[in-house]
Amino acid sequence: MSLRSPLSQARGLGSAKEGVGHWWVQRLTAIALIPLSLWFVVSVARFSLFDYATMVAWIKAPLVAVALVLFFVAMIHHAALGVQVVIEDYVGNEGTKLVSIVLAKFALYAVAAASVFAVLKIAFGA
Repeated sequence: MSLRSPLSQARGLGSAKEGVGHWWVQRLTAIALIPLSLWFVVSVARFSLFDYATMVAWIKAPLVAVALVLFFVAMIHHAALGVQVVIEDYVGNEGTKLVSIVLAKFALYAVAAASVFAVLKIAFGA
């Protein structure tokens, strides 16, 4: 039994002031991914019978390279936000939760960096 009021018991247990921002960013990346994903699927489906050289020439086009970078960055950032929410919701141990979030973010942002690097390397012909 506690002599503290319900308000004093609840202090410090509320919002960390990050939830709304996180939610908005996830929705904005989802909205950005709609046209980018449609463009990517249609573009890749068109080239399904072409060879490597044709794909490289396609990626070298400036608008295509920019769109690919935007697609990869938005997709991986959206995935990182979603994975973080799943880990926060379903992992009970605080230490395991923190380590899982950090490792997931490192892995996802490493994939993002590799994706952007690959597109830029092809686009600039290095």
